[in-house]
Amino acid sequence: MPFARFFRLVLFSFLISPAFAQQPIPPRPKVGLVLSGGGARGLAHVGVLLWMEEHHIPVDYIAGTSMGALVAAFYATGATAPDIRQFVEEIDWDDVLLSEPPYDQLSYRRKEDHRDYQVDIPLGLAHGLSAPNGFNPGHGVGLLLDRIVLNYSGLPTFDDLPIPFRCVATDLLQARPVTLQDGSLTEALRASMAVPGVFTPVERNGTVLADGGLMDNIPTDAAQTMGAQLIIAVDVGTPLGDKSRLDSISGVLSQTLDVMTIDNDRRSLRLADIVVTPDLERYSVADYDQAHAIIDLGYQAAAQRAAVLSKFSLPDDQWQQHLAARYARKRAVAETVEAVTVTGTDQADARRLRKRIAKRYAGRELDTPHLETDLTRIVGEGRFDSLGYELLPTAGGSDLQIRAQQKTYGPPFINLAVNINGSGVGDVDAAAGVRITAMDIGGHGSEWRSDVLLGASDLVASEFYQPLGTRHLFVAPSGFFLDRARNVFEGETRIAEYRDRRYGAGFDLGIDSGRRSQIRFGYQLFNADLRVFIGEPTLPAVVGNTGQFRLAATFDGQDNPGVPSRGFRVTAELLHIIHAPGASESFQQLDVRSSTFIPLGAKGSLFMIDSAGTTFRQTPGPLQLFSLGGPFHLGAYTPDEFLGNHFFLAALGYRREIYGLPDPLGKLYAGGWYEAGSAFNDPNHLLVRGTFNAGLFAETIVGPMALFASVSPTGQARINFSLGRLF
Repeated sequence: MPFARFFRLVLFSFLISPAFAQQPIPPRPKVGLVLSGGGARGLAHVGVLLWMEEHHIPVDYIAGTSMGALVAAFYATGATAPDIRQFVEEIDWDDVLLSEPPYDQLSYRRKEDHRDYQVDIPLGLAHGLSAPNGFNPGHGVGLLLDRIVLNYSGLPTFDDLPIPFRCVATDLLQARPVTLQDGSLTEALRASMAVPGVFTPVERNGTVLADGGLMDNIPTDAAQTMGAQLIIAVDVGTPLGDKSRLDSISGVLSQTLDVMTIDNDRRSLRLADIVVTPDLERYSVADYDQAHAIIDLGYQAAAQRAAVLSKFSLPDDQWQQHLAARYARKRAVAETVEAVTVTGTDQADARRLRKRIAKRYAGRELDTPHLETDLTRIVGEGRFDSLGYELLPTAGGSDLQIRAQQKTYGPPFINLAVNINGSGVGDVDAAAGVRITAMDIGGHGSEWRSDVLLGASDLVASEFYQPLGTRHLFVAPSGFFLDRARNVFEGETRIAEYRDRRYGAGFDLGIDSGRRSQIRFGYQLFNADLRVFIGEPTLPAVVGNTGQFRLAATFDGQDNPGVPSRGFRVTAELLHIIHAPGASESFQQLDVRSSTFIPLGAKGSLFMIDSAGTTFRQTPGPLQLFSLGGPFHLGAYTPDEFLGNHFFLAALGYRREIYGLPDPLGKLYAGGWYEAGSAFNDPNHLLVRGTFNAGLFAETIVGPMALFASVSPTGQARINFSLGRLF
């Protein structure tokens, strides 16, 4: 018998012998996957998961920090990597990361606050002058997390998830990392993502927790403690920059923070058997709009480590068994809401909130999108920092639990304003001021709002807003003092500056729709003193009382109070002036103003601004004349350059975003528009004037800014600057 054949027979006999057949196949090592923090860069983790699933790499334990914790928790619930990719790419990250609900979700009165007082610094007087302990209370992020982990509320331990999970936060009181393994899963994730100074810290079991990346950004130790025998770590942290990064203060500060955390990262990576490091040099922690590209880079990074990762790939049959065991642990919660409970607030607010939510959701299957919208609109009323939700299983269905986080710094609340309009040292109207809003002075829902603005124009005003019943009716007594400058022209020459001083009181009855509209009817009585401040002292003065009935209506459907991208806003005011100084008889006036923004693509908007006013066939007093001139009111001309019994103004333009920063740093726009209008007495002899305008707009923490050039067809030209209210 040939030797080769003999050898094969001997070998085969050995392989089928009982002694060999009884040798156990060594078990595969338990795989722990660790995902680091890194903001938007952490979306690369999704790409790594995609590659690992395609190549049948099992994950027995998973841990993460910050954005890594979010992706890890999502995967731990039994979601597939393609599901996670679709989810994160469909998220409107700009809305999720807002420091408060979007403008169009605010109540009407909070919209008024934002439009009139646009400095974006929340303050309150609940404990003396104070601010929140984080810029962003995380309402939008919290709702996102609630949606991801909805079926896993009330778990005894995170080991009960389809994949056992851990996340890490930092204990700010004891300066130590904390591994979170039980309790509210949403709360744990919020704590792990609470970047100090950005997101509000989370209070949990007597500790104050913030972003885990401060002390343990790559929690390989957590995976090891869970029982992982093979640890795969994905590091998406920002590497240290070179010397050129140290040429600016911001660069030095950023490098310093990285230096403070990199030693912890190095120690953590020593526990990893395999490290995957996506090439994310081009992307920052804020580039959420680049999710698709960042995910692809995560996939490529895993593919580059295929030689070592593929050693742990499972055959098809074992992979299917692994998935079946994982999915068998998925939890299905009955979505029929049996009852509503509220935690995190006082008994009175909890009772009102419970009644409000139960009216729409108790006894029904939970409608998650509508619930999130309702919670966001309640937060938009200004009483809560955030509202979240969980479904807790019961015998007959589930209880809907609402988690409330009250604002700790108010009420009373403070809004700040800086308003500047001008085109030179001699033509600047600047004022700064404060609005103080006290709540529930006359019962739930009432507000006492007081304004003080000082500068070239002074305003002191106060209004008490008292709802009547539950059908949006209200009464609002008010009082005010106003002192402002008014230019007087003779032809195109300014001959004097008057001071227009008024003080008086009023009483309104109105109806408030809740978010978008308000109608008021009332009576005002005020004293006016209009006399020369700069100029010929012999020019006439106007002094006396004015009494008027007023019907005012507003609809606000825009998405931003400063530089909108879409929506329509209109205000209309009809006055019946019974008596006024300089007027021989009673008269009526109508003033209508609107602005419309129409999106053209992702970054551009066409806008139209239209205003008109009339005194019908009557003659007003000097205090009631309409005026044109100044920024956004024929910008090539001086404020109050044109006066008349009637006026109209129309503008058509385009604005485009040219640079964007994450909230609250704002955005920069370029825009151009043409204005045409006239203030006149006789419609048969009106002169229409026009202005070409072009320049830059910016949304900033101190309010919207504009710097633009204005030129008329007849040669007038001005460089205008505005801060505060623009359109």
